[in-house]
Amino acid sequence: MATMISKLKIGVSTSPPPLENNPILQYFEVGNECCNAGPGLVWRVHDAYRKSDGKECSVFVFDKRIAEKLYKLKRKETMIERIRYCVSQLEKMRNPKMLQIIHSLEEGNYTIAFASESVLASLHNILAWHESEPSLPNAPPPVMPYPLTLSPSGSSIPTTPTDSPVRPPFAKEYYFIDLELRYGLLQIIEALNFLHYTTRQIHRNICPQVIIVTKRGTWKLFGLEFVEDILGPDPTDMIPVPPWSVKVAKICQPNLDFMAPEMQTNAQCNILSDMFSLGLVICAIFNSGRSLIQANNNPILYMKQMDYLEQQVHAVLSRVPCGLQEATQRLLSRDPHPRPTTQLLPLIKYFKCQTEPAIQAMQFLDVITMKDPNQKTNFYNSVLLEALPYIPKKLRWQHVWPVLQMEVRTAEVLAPVLQPIIWLTNEASPEEFNNYVLPTLKIYCYLHRSLMNSPKTIQASVTLLESLHIILKKCEEDVIRNELMPLLYSSMDHNAHQIQTATLIALQNVHDYVEDEHLHSEVMGKVKILIEKNKSDVKIISLILGFFEKVLVRLERDDITDNVIPTLLTMRLSDPDIVNRVVKLYKAILMERKFGLTPSAMATQMIPSLAPQTVNPGLNIDQFGNLMEVILYDMLDNIDKNQRHKMRLEGHGTGSPDRHRALRHQRSNDNMNAPPFNIPNLRVEQRKTSSAEDMARKNSVSGPSPVSGIGAFKNKFALGFGQWFFGSSSSANNDNNFLRVGNASPNRRLSDNTLMTPKIRIAPSCASSPGGTPGGNNSGLPTRRHSSIGPQERRASAVNLSPPTGYQFRGRGGSGSSLSVPATSHAVGGSMPNTSSSVPFLLTSSMQSIRSRRPSCASGSASAQGGSGLLQQISSGMVRHFPIGSHHSMQAHVHAPLGAIQNATAAGYNALHQTAMAVRKCPSLNITLTR
Repeated sequence: MATMISKLKIGVSTSPPPLENNPILQYFEVGNECCNAGPGLVWRVHDAYRKSDGKECSVFVFDKRIAEKLYKLKRKETMIERIRYCVSQLEKMRNPKMLQIIHSLEEGNYTIAFASESVLASLHNILAWHESEPSLPNAPPPVMPYPLTLSPSGSSIPTTPTDSPVRPPFAKEYYFIDLELRYGLLQIIEALNFLHYTTRQIHRNICPQVIIVTKRGTWKLFGLEFVEDILGPDPTDMIPVPPWSVKVAKICQPNLDFMAPEMQTNAQCNILSDMFSLGLVICAIFNSGRSLIQANNNPILYMKQMDYLEQQVHAVLSRVPCGLQEATQRLLSRDPHPRPTTQLLPLIKYFKCQTEPAIQAMQFLDVITMKDPNQKTNFYNSVLLEALPYIPKKLRWQHVWPVLQMEVRTAEVLAPVLQPIIWLTNEASPEEFNNYVLPTLKIYCYLHRSLMNSPKTIQASVTLLESLHIILKKCEEDVIRNELMPLLYSSMDHNAHQIQTATLIALQNVHDYVEDEHLHSEVMGKVKILIEKNKSDVKIISLILGFFEKVLVRLERDDITDNVIPTLLTMRLSDPDIVNRVVKLYKAILMERKFGLTPSAMATQMIPSLAPQTVNPGLNIDQFGNLMEVILYDMLDNIDKNQRHKMRLEGHGTGSPDRHRALRHQRSNDNMNAPPFNIPNLRVEQRKTSSAEDMARKNSVSGPSPVSGIGAFKNKFALGFGQWFFGSSSSANNDNNFLRVGNASPNRRLSDNTLMTPKIRIAPSCASSPGGTPGGNNSGLPTRRHSSIGPQERRASAVNLSPPTGYQFRGRGGSGSSLSVPATSHAVGGSMPNTSSSVPFLLTSSMQSIRSRRPSCASGSASAQGGSGLLQQISSGMVRHFPIGSHHSMQAHVHAPLGAIQNATAAGYNALHQTAMAVRKCPSLNITLTR
């Protein structure tokens, strides 16, 4: 028997199967052998591709000469029949967890062959590589089975391999990542669940040889040669099976190293027997490819090692992930009942973790061909995009990309597929982009040109154009110039509104890649055509403005005059944001000298298009300010300068060459910066009440009420009398020299702009002072130079403020006028001469304050008390015009008819006010204000 087994080994490893006469060569181009699989590794796997469409695949070949080496003809026929049954069952199942058959079984004279999805290797080939790898210096050695042999020397448990292993011929160098292991084990569990509960079968040969790893990294179940049907309703019921025997060739029996103990000891099995075999596969994966049972096709050694299995399991658990340790320990229980089923095992924490969305997305990709377009669209647009960040880069290109590459050729889902393709492009390295993405994009560009008008590809074109800047970052210059930019330029001519919008978005994103030659000759003209087709489309207008803002510095004068300004004039402005952006664009064009914007274009095109927007109710204060600044400040000022310069050159103007008339808003009070105004020699001390208020309060006496009906003639007479008496100017010049304090200091209070002083003391005038009256004689009225006239002009003062004498107006209870000046003598002119005609204004200011605070003392229908007080104030100012000794004249003046007195009082007050307004700005006062 040992000799027969050795002959089978030699036949499997050394004799390549001849394929010349196999019909499968008509359909597939078969390449080199890449791996082997199946029970006893009897299937040789070749790389291949289908001749009809170039689809990559693998061809499995079984050499019939292996079965011919068996001594018994019946076993030979049984073996070949099991091979045929396995392939036919896989073809019928078509389950995504099982190996996918793309071409059914073909038989030749010496071979049996079939084609499947593209295969990388079997799990046995990959674990053989790891088993032959030397252990790392600091890594713990793999757990070895015990005993390794039946000799007495195997009584001690070895901790390290006894000899250096030899690498098998088809060992595959491949390293699993954590997510790949989780996903692969889950795939096998779900495949077993399909067998146990759907087809109601027991596999009986779960081992690394029948687990196929595809080139996408997916684990598929294979090797149905030894399946047994479940007879009863309960899948956990035991069914009889033959035990492993040395009398039968190993290729005709399940793998002894992964067999459940009840199959060997009790000659029976159930679905939990497959779970025990799965537990041994898990231990081999995390134990550097070494199985905990290595019986070397010896059932006696198998039973010996099974006795120490529990001890070996405890030793290997430290190498198993934490979330899988308890499940592994229960799977390898000798009693079948504690073993979890395929329904419970996927619910453990090892599979329910943060990588679950990634695993679910990868599982959906395995069955994507069975889904309808709506399900695919939803998956590509949402589920896959959310899962891609959790999928490692290795699996992105190995597992996800092949499906996307295949779906690009399907027009129904082309747009959704481009979403994850763009995401992968953004995350790809330059090498990955050139190897994977770029060839697929070239295929799409070809399809885009041929199917550009198809409704199914419009959304795909929109997706690609909106993400074009991501692709250009990864491409080389020749690809950009020859493949992608022509695609962008041709899309500008498309009639679909969606593609037009996407093209403008792409132009903004890739404006740096647009060459100047194409920008001036092609792009600007096409943009102008686009706005003519979409004059009122706010989104199109906004995108065009954004493009102009980005490329403005690269444009020339011809581009501005021929394309940009006509495009802006074509836009129908209504949206406030659009108006504001157009205004800013105009301002940028005006500020750039190289554009040479003419006054004619501003006056005849730009201003008429912007002027109606000044009354746009949607503009806020900032947007309105920007608009007015561009129209008034920039454009009109530009027109004004150019036109005046042109007129001066032509000799049409006679104005000053250095100045031109400023716009009215530039002379507005809001734009006026007045210097601080200070009256010389004026000191304002702490104020409590005004002297005018004190004077009005002290001089108040009761008297007859004035006549309420004063005619026009009386008013005119009183006004003329006052003007003649006080020498005031015409009432038309009230505000000629008014202090512009309010405009210079807009935050001042009204009371701060009015001189309301408690008391005024006028310094004695001297002969040298302008307007002084040396000698105190009575020869004429004093004069004072006014601040608003020339230095040689003198203006006569119409009033002379002298204090009344001690015997005047004693009835008031005071000592005289509040405007008191100490008299030097009792002679005429002995008092201080008048200093300036501006002094009455100080009284007038106080009177204005009185009028604003006490209307009864200033109104035309004032009481007798108010009229008497006002009369006393005026008479105190006229005391210099009468000799001191002429007491009777004063009494006669005081006892004049009441009507005439009132007329004179009104005229005098009016003239006093007019005089004060005329001299308000006098800077030559020598006045000290005290309490």
